[in-house]
Order: sequence, then C-alpha cells, then structure tokens
Amino acid sequence: MNTNNSKTMLVLILTALMLPRFGWAEKVSSSNLIGANVQELLNWADTHNPELAAMRYETDAASERIAPAGALPDPLLRVEFMDFAGRDAPNGFNPLPGKGSGTKYTLMQSIPLWGKRDLRKEVATAELEQFKGRRLVSVIESHTRIKNVYAQYYQTIGLKKLNEDILRLLEDLEAVTRVRYASGLVPQQDAIRAQVEKTILQSEIISLETEQQQAQARLNAILGRTQDAQLSSAPELRRLPLEKLDRAAMQEKVVRNNPLLATQSAQISAADANKRLIEKNRYPDLTLGIAPTQRGSNISSWEAMVEVNIPIRFDTRRSQESEATAMLDAAKERRDGVENQVIGELQENLIAFEAAEKQGRLITYTLLPQAELTFRSALAGYENGKVDFATLLDAQRAIRLARQGQIKMRVEQEVRLAEIERMIGEDL
Repeated sequence: MNTNNSKTMLVLILTALMLPRFGWAEKVSSSNLIGANVQELLNWADTHNPELAAMRYETDAASERIAPAGALPDPLLRVEFMDFAGRDAPNGFNPLPGKGSGTKYTLMQSIPLWGKRDLRKEVATAELEQFKGRRLVSVIESHTRIKNVYAQYYQTIGLKKLNEDILRLLEDLEAVTRVRYASGLVPQQDAIRAQVEKTILQSEIISLETEQQQAQARLNAILGRTQDAQLSSAPELRRLPLEKLDRAAMQEKVVRNNPLLATQSAQISAADANKRLIEKNRYPDLTLGIAPTQRGSNISSWEAMVEVNIPIRFDTRRSQESEATAMLDAAKERRDGVENQVIGELQENLIAFEAAEKQGRLITYTLLPQAELTFRSALAGYENGKVDFATLLDAQRAIRLARQGQIKMRVEQEVRLAEIERMIGEDL
C-alpha cells in the first residue's frame, strides 16, 4: 500500500515537471498596474521623466534663438545738449530740449551686409538641430535603460517563480522519501538531501526577491514614479524573429537614423556656417544715421551719416578663420569616429542576439528534452531501487538549469535588442 502511494506521488511529480513553461505569466491579472509590457513603461517615461522634460524645455529655448540671430540689431538713439551750461550758454544752466544752442537727436541703425544675417540664422538653426539630437539621444538612452532593467525585472520574477514551483515539487518528493523510508525502502539520508535542496532553493528565492525589489526601484527612479509605486507582477518580453535583423538593413538604418550621428552632422553644419560667417567678416558692415537738431520749439536742421567699419586687422581675422576651419575639420573627424563606433557596436549586438537565439533553440529543442528524459529514467530507477536519490536530484537540477537557461536567453535577447534599437534610433 505504501509502495503504491509513493508511486502515485512520483507520477504526480513527474507530471508537474512536464507542465508547459511560463504559463504563470499569462494567468496573473495586472489591469490596474503598468509594466505588463515594456511599451507601457516607455510611454510613461516620455510623459513623466524629469530629465526628458528638461530636454524638451531646452530644445524650445534653442528654437527661440533663430529669429533673433537673423534680426537687425537694435537701433541707437543719441541725444546731445549743446551749450546747456557754462559762461557762454545763452540760457545759463538749462538741460531742456531746444534750449542753449540746440538739441541734436541722432538715430543710428547698423546693417550687417553680405548675407551675414542669413548665416547667423543658419548657425542658430544648426544649433537647434544639435539640441534636438541630444534630446533624442537622452530619450533613447532612457528607453534603453528602461528596457534593460525591465528585462532584469522579468528575469528575477521568472527565476523566482521557477524556484517556487521546484520547491513545491521538492516538498512532494520529500514526502515520498519519508514514505519510502518508513517502509524501509530508502535510507533516511534521502529525506535529509531533499530538505537541503529545499533550503538552497529558499535562499535563492530570497536573493531573487531582493533583486526584484532593486529592479523595481531602478525602474521607478527612471520613470519618475514614487518608490512605493507597484509594477505588474506578470511582465512579458517582446519577441522579434531573427530574420528581421538583416545586417545590411540595420547598418543602413544606423547611418540614417542614429541620434549620435545626427547630432554630429548638425555640429558639422553649424561649424561650416560659422566658418562662412567668419569669412564674411572680411567685408565691412554699414551703419546709417539721421540727426535732426532742435532749437527752441522747431527743428532747424537735418544731418545724415554713413558709417563703415574698416576690417584691417588681418592677423586677427586669419586666426579666427583658421580656428573655424579647424573646428569644422574636427567635427567631420568626430562624426567619422562615431559612425565607426556605432556600426561596430551594432555588429557586436547583432552577433550576440543571434547567439542567444541559437542557444535558446538548443535549450528548448535539445537540452530540455534530454534533461526530461534523464529525469524520467532516474525516476523509474529510483522507484525500482536501481538508482539513488542523489541521481534523481541531479536529474531534477538539470531540468531546472535548462529552464533557467531558457529565461536567461530570452533576457539576453531583450537586452541585445534594446542595444540594437539604441544604435538604429528606432524601435523594431
């Protein structure tokens, strides 16, 4: 009777071990929480993250610099009181308009020539594009951090759930060993080993709970949420077919969309416009003025003036032009360096993604079936007294390690996908 009971319990344990994996993620409702998928967190961050909000304001500020850059400078008004005091002043001390020998009003307007205003506007526009590029870099970096931490959050929950399932199975297995020990079929050492294995799993669960709380704290900090804000306890990772990551297409997207490259291109545009603006300083600017003179209550005379600056500081101008040329060359070299770097990082992450995909398939279709077959064999051998309990535990550990490998490969794919998306500047 005892032997039949133990056989029944072993069959139940085996059946539980063979249940479909990861079904737990689909059964937990999280309708009132965010974090069921990473897109919910990205949408929240775009609206609530303080750093991204600050970058939006800085971009708005940069856009307001374009109109002033191309505008004329403010006109100047000069008022001159002639003979308003002194021994020969006709009215003694009297600084009122029209008194003394008269009051002269001079209105002057500087006019930059040779397209300098358009070039200043072009420089401001290029600087705005740099701000936009830097903001996009901040957005994508923030999104990448969220995706990576979310993947860690998923991993801790997945591994903890797996260990909890295995712990329940070990409790059943411990009960089986006690029944068989009471029947004199196995030594007491089997029950002790089951208890040791349970203690190890309980310790791992505590560590995973700590890691889960740390990941949740990091996510809340990035999202701009309070630290006591809860996240969904059933996170899901994205799935992207390997064939969508064509290397040639990804490299083309990097060159076209990468925000770092876009920022560097805008810097080149700004440096080029600044160089052309400095070269325009070889030519003079013009100042026009008009000056009516008031005597008494009437305007008695009018004067006009033309003022031209004389750009004769050739050594200063040559140094400024050389500096602008060097800054333009530096911007071009820096962009080439950034392009080589991001293309190299893209290829590195594509290779790692492909490796994780292959490892996941190997675990799912080869290693895990082999581990399950080994467990069946060990279970049958233990039931017949042909193998010891340590062999059965080793077989159970092999299944647990294979399932852990499945979770970790999924997380590795998500992390590499996030890095690829950071390189190409868009979500896939």
